[in-house]
Amino acid sequence: MHVVIMGCGRVGSTLARSLEDRNHTVAVIDSEPDAFRRLGPGFNGDKVTGYGFDQQVLEKAGIKRADAFAAVSSGDNSNIIAARVAREQFGIQQVVARIYDPGRAEVYQRLGITTVATVKWTADQVLRRILPAGAEPDFRDPSGAIRVDHVPVPEVWVGQRTVDLQSQTGARIAWIDRLGEGMLPDRQTVIQENDLLHLVMREADAGHAFDVIKNGPEEQHG
Repeated sequence: MHVVIMGCGRVGSTLARSLEDRNHTVAVIDSEPDAFRRLGPGFNGDKVTGYGFDQQVLEKAGIKRADAFAAVSSGDNSNIIAARVAREQFGIQQVVARIYDPGRAEVYQRLGITTVATVKWTADQVLRRILPAGAEPDFRDPSGAIRVDHVPVPEVWVGQRTVDLQSQTGARIAWIDRLGEGMLPDRQTVIQENDLLHLVMREADAGHAFDVIKNGPEEQHG
């Protein structure tokens, strides 16, 4: 592959060296020539001074033969403009933009530009380990309608069939972590102690689903 990277900060320089280590060719664009020092003396790719949303600069970096483009500068606007130029003007399908504003990230996901919101991702990882189950999902789709959660099984569900949990919660069990290994449940699977369920559900149904999981199967309350 040939990959063009805009931004030679910590992320861009690390990405460039990692790609070279995997025998891909790389061109790095940055408006500050001093930034290229981060690449180190062993970097063999192209260093192009300029702005990654300038078509002439992109062409100098080999965008016409590129398989992928990554915009990882420190500016959301620059990253988005460059990503759109790479995708819309040069037809690059594999385009990734680093976005600090999570609201913008969701908008551009819908335009087909993969976004990486570094700060938000890190904060979410911390939140998921601090807050109780259901407070913050592992994943939301770009529209915000679907979420994925990991849920330790409450004792009231041990011995119940996974299909019963799914029908009562409206959630789907994507997989179960059991004794350190992942498994896909079938219609006969019974929930065991210490199972960790990975649930896919609609955001609108999450409150109901977590209430059912907490309170136990319906038959126990009939």
